[in-house]
Amino acid sequence: MNAIVRNVIGGRHSAPGGSERYRAINPARLDDIVADYAFSSAADVEAAVEAARRALRPWRETSAIARGEILTKAGIALRARAKDFGALMSREMGKPLAEAIGEVDYAGKVLQFYGAEAQRPAGETLQSGRPNVHYYTVREPIGVVGAITPWNFPFSIACWKLGPALVSGNTVVWKPAPHHPGCSQAVLDMLVEAGLPEGVVNLVHGGAETGGAIVADARIAGVSFTGSTPVGQAIYRQVSGRLARAQCEMGGKNALYVHAEADLDKAVMLTVEGAFRSAGQKCTATSRVLVDAAIEAAFTEKLLARVAEIRAGDPFDAATFLGPVVDERQFAKVRGHIGAAISAGQRLLAGGAEAPVDNGYFVAPTVFGAVAADAPIAREEIFGPVVALIPVGGLEAAVETVNGTDYGLSATIVTRDLEAAHRFARSVETGVVGVNLPTAGVELHAPFGGWKGSGLGVPEQGLKILDFYTKWRSVAMQFA
Repeated sequence: MNAIVRNVIGGRHSAPGGSERYRAINPARLDDIVADYAFSSAADVEAAVEAARRALRPWRETSAIARGEILTKAGIALRARAKDFGALMSREMGKPLAEAIGEVDYAGKVLQFYGAEAQRPAGETLQSGRPNVHYYTVREPIGVVGAITPWNFPFSIACWKLGPALVSGNTVVWKPAPHHPGCSQAVLDMLVEAGLPEGVVNLVHGGAETGGAIVADARIAGVSFTGSTPVGQAIYRQVSGRLARAQCEMGGKNALYVHAEADLDKAVMLTVEGAFRSAGQKCTATSRVLVDAAIEAAFTEKLLARVAEIRAGDPFDAATFLGPVVDERQFAKVRGHIGAAISAGQRLLAGGAEAPVDNGYFVAPTVFGAVAADAPIAREEIFGPVVALIPVGGLEAAVETVNGTDYGLSATIVTRDLEAAHRFARSVETGVVGVNLPTAGVELHAPFGGWKGSGLGVPEQGLKILDFYTKWRSVAMQFA
């Protein structure tokens, strides 16, 4: 069924008013039109920012405990409907159903986490060197926040931006990716049903122009963005240039290092989980596998045997491991990277073409072997089910290779050697490090952020992100 897509501005639902249109298609069934709708106009963004400004003072003056209770209720509601919303996600962007249900459940936990944070102290009492002076600090919201979220995690990334922004007392203008309008509406519906006042979150559907209007609006005190590195860097420059705050989570070229002392079966499992879950469409997906030369042949044989077992197909089929990539543009991009690597003479070990599925944007799990560390397939973000095997001559060479790109998001070592694990964790230039764990996978209470071209500003998630959404006030009060 073709969904009706509406903006939500000041609590009112209205059709987006722009001239550009977008057709959202089920990437696993190309004859299934999810929605055909207009993007928002500049006037829509203007109205959304104004609605957020009007709602700011009463929301800020609402007690933090009451704000937290709304988030907690919304989180519980999301988790209660995880199966329904997971099915919606599978249809709108192709994520296999079990993964989609897990994401919705995780998103609900994120809202519950930030709801509970409302009960922590929002400042501290300080000693003063002056007589009879009571000194204390308190966090205050920064104001109206712009949130721009991607298509690969429709629920969880939205919640880990909205949760800390709202519990801190900010109001939000939110532009999600256009692929999953139903998922975005579901997040807002759960917040509204939990008691969120009108205008506190304003949903505007659109593309680059809509996001650009949010970024350019001087009334927005901070912009939180998740997406590609070039766009994130441009946003950071623009927002910082007008002396507002920016927080950008961007791309990655994540490496898993199979150390000579690794459990090879575990290394294979971690490679497959990191590289091919969600069709490789994670900023933390494993895109490079660095293998000590002494075990390269044995590891490669085991990996190819496992890759041959991967089943691609209908996201609603419980046996499906690999779903489609999200849309025609991503399909062409991933195939373009594969084709360029083959043309350049890279050794194709598995995949390299469309998966044998009749109807959808399916790419076969693809493995290239004996890849040089400076080859484009080993340096450029692909965002698809493609992995490059890079032989290395030990730990130091592996660390040098991990650090030899413009990205710095996630890296993992697989080893039984504790000293090697510590040396790796201390030496790689990434914001996230794993030991005997996939490159993909984060926990909601831990800070999540990349280095170099993978992240700018305060890391997301956990408590560190509250520093982005708040500013400090120091109060000194003298008594006679």
